[in-house]
Amino acid sequence: MTITPSAHPAAVLELDNLGKVYRRRRSETRAVDRISLSVRPGEIYGFLGPNGAGKSTTIRMALGLIAPTEGTVRLFGQDIAHGRSVLRRVGSLADGGSFYPHLSGRDNLRVLARTIGLADAPIDRLLDQVDLAAGGRRKVKEYSLGMKQRLGVAAALLGDPDLGILDEPSNGLDAAGIRDMRELI
Repeated sequence: MTITPSAHPAAVLELDNLGKVYRRRRSETRAVDRISLSVRPGEIYGFLGPNGAGKSTTIRMALGLIAPTEGTVRLFGQDIAHGRSVLRRVGSLADGGSFYPHLSGRDNLRVLARTIGLADAPIDRLLDQVDLAAGGRRKVKEYSLGMKQRLGVAAALLGDPDLGILDEPSNGLDAAGIRDMRELI
């Protein structure tokens, strides 16, 4: 008997009726209104919309950073509400990243790599990949917004993740940097 692969591979990210409502004393704000989507391996999916439309909130829920009010998030078929170990397969950039300002970009990536158990991470290759090789030895406190964004993308690529989730990856980049980021993605 021959088994052929499905024409529709399993989704790497599924959002099913995902919603987020922020409740305050006498009011509530619906930030995300029951969104459903499915992203399959090899696909690139992007959110477009005005500020305040719920894009970043949806990404934070997909990464398990905030809990949804309703609906489910599945990564690689696993509901993240029942186990977050699957998040190890995801590289992410949310809220611009956070780095030690007194360390260089290279040293920040080394610290992060060790923290997630990657003693032999290809730091120089990653810095080169995001066009930050020349600035890798400078302290992060000296970085421009665009350089910090590039470092955040390099951090998201540590460990060669199976899925990348990037919130505004071109934020702070000039026109050439935006073009480079699109090519990288």
